[in-house]
Order: sequence, then C-alpha cells, then structure tokens
Amino acid sequence: MMGANYKTKKELKLSVGKSLSYEETSFFGPEYKETGSFLVVGPDAHRNRKWYAKVTMKDGLIEKVT
Repeated sequence: MMGANYKTKKELKLSVGKSLSYEETSFFGPEYKETGSFLVVGPDAHRNRKWYAKVTMKDGLIEKVT
C-alpha cells in the first residue's frame, strides 16, 4: 500500500484536481497509476498509519478520494 504524504484524509481530499504526493512502498513494483484507482495510507506508510483512502486518478490528477 502506498504512503500518501498528507497529515489527514481531509487534507488529501482537499487536493482533488492536483497531483498526488506519495511514497511507493511495494517490493513488487510501482502501485501508482496516472489513470486508475489504488489504496493509500497516511500520514506515514511505515510507522504511523492513522487513515486509509482509495484514490482515483485521471491523467495524473486526483479525481476522487473515498
């Protein structure tokens, strides 16, 4: 699961229409997709997992966060 570089899920939701700030964490290859959906965790993918979200991207911009 990718790490999203946002303090809160609300902060991520306010970034709709912008590019995603993230950290790849998978040993199996990149999870980021310029167009498509994937799961993220925040605010720290390694130690401090407080929230999770599904992000939908379109043409490299955040389209939807749930």
